Amino acid sequence: MSSAKPAQPIRLHTTLLSGHGHRVKLFLTLLDLPFTVVELNMKAGDNRTPEFLALNPFGEVPVIEDGDLVLSDSNAILVYLARKYGDKSWLPDDPLGAAAVQRWLALAAGKIAYGPCAARLVTLFDAPRDLPAAQQIAADLFKVLDNEMRDKTFAVGDTPTIADVAAHSYIAHAPEGGVSLEPYPHLRAWLKRVEALPRFVPMPASKAGLLAE
Repeated sequence: MSSAKPAQPIRLHTTLLSGHGHRVKLFLTLLDLPFTVVELNMKAGDNRTPEFLALNPFGEVPVIEDGDLVLSDSNAILVYLARKYGDKSWLPDDPLGAAAVQRWLALAAGKIAYGPCAARLVTLFDAPRDLPAAQQIAADLFKVLDNEMRDKTFAVGDTPTIADVAAHSYIAHAPEGGVSLEPYPHLRAWLKRVEALPRFVPMPASKAGLLAE
């Protein structure tokens, strides 16, 4: 692990149930970095205040402040933290390793976002999304990933990387969007390996989708 530490605690602007925000919170804890959470109330419009829009004009979470640096987009933040505060295992610098991580970051911003993330947005927040389409995207994705994880320990090899951090939150909480993980034993085994990492912190579960009473 890199011995580098921020001069002052990193400020993480997010919401409790944001999977994108959880990615960053999880990685901060895995790296054992000091940070404080600035909790936003999206329903109250905290993300639309002039103060927050000065940090991220898109009005989206998460955002971090590391000293004078302000950075948004969860995957970009993971890359920054890995390069500045982590060792090379979190973001390999060899061409194949870097490409393998980038593929998973693309999945996190693509099929994971349009699949399990979108389905959860509908069931948790009544977002205007096509729930059956999102659930199908998730199921198709999980079938591929389950086969891929058959002979792998972590997303891109034997050690965890930011690929695992980026992918975990929304896949683990897919049942909240009505997508079962039961048909995917290798994917579930991977989730458990990520959750067994030192200092792992879970995202709070919600009674929605398959978890609704």
